[in-house]
Amino acid sequence: MKKRFEAIDRLAPLRQVILEYGLSAQKSLGQNFLLDMNVTDKIVREAELRCQCNWSELTAIEIGPGPGGLTRSLLRSGLKQVCAIEFDKRAVHALEPLVDAAHGDLDIVHNDAMQCDLSVFVDSPRIIVANLPYNIATPLLVNWLRQIRNDYTVYHSMSLMFQKEVAERICAQVGQKAYGRLSVLAQWLCDVEIMYHLPASAFTPAPKVDSAVVHFTPKILSGDAPLFEVVERVSAAAFGQRRKMIRSSLRDYADCFDSLGLEPTKRAENLSVEAFISIASCVD
Repeated sequence: MKKRFEAIDRLAPLRQVILEYGLSAQKSLGQNFLLDMNVTDKIVREAELRCQCNWSELTAIEIGPGPGGLTRSLLRSGLKQVCAIEFDKRAVHALEPLVDAAHGDLDIVHNDAMQCDLSVFVDSPRIIVANLPYNIATPLLVNWLRQIRNDYTVYHSMSLMFQKEVAERICAQVGQKAYGRLSVLAQWLCDVEIMYHLPASAFTPAPKVDSAVVHFTPKILSGDAPLFEVVERVSAAAFGQRRKMIRSSLRDYADCFDSLGLEPTKRAENLSVEAFISIASCVD
């Protein structure tokens, strides 16, 4: 571990890595790099504080490491291992010195995170810690939530960077403007918390919006929990017409209202996560 730390400290600064390997951020790839190691160190510390098992036994999966700022912080935190999934060939090449410095504790996988099952790359227990590309952050999250529904142990936790607006949707409570389908899916399957806000100026290049890191801790579901696809379908129907009463937006499920004690005049934003799960269970 000491050799790993010392070797990482001797690496070229991140800005030099970007220049040397022509690693300019590509808008098409949703790239916004975090180059301030104080920021990446804090993200990792906050993730570790919320961890409910031995940090040194975990393997972290990172998505889109770019020049490797967050990757360095993860490796320096004492994790057992880090596996970084990178789509950009330039970044894969730029990370080779970091792979050498990690002394076997860093694997770079050249792949598309949208097209692969992350759990096949590393053994459990595993976590995800990532500054997600904004253009695929929500579909990535939905994919991982689907996995968690099938096996809550697949990821011990997830600490994920989103646009601030998306983070607020994930953590929104009933009745709040941001409360919606993503709130229901995430809070059904995980305890969620915004653990760190970042201004746009923290990134290179600076995006047009601020960001936030959300921490997810998977829940243990009851044995009769509905299928993910059913909850997804019910919540999509409700929030697809969020200003309408549920007697209209959820008319296909109206037979469940009486038995569940739901008022047909309510709107989607006034239904709790538990109510959505009850409706899904009724029709599953």
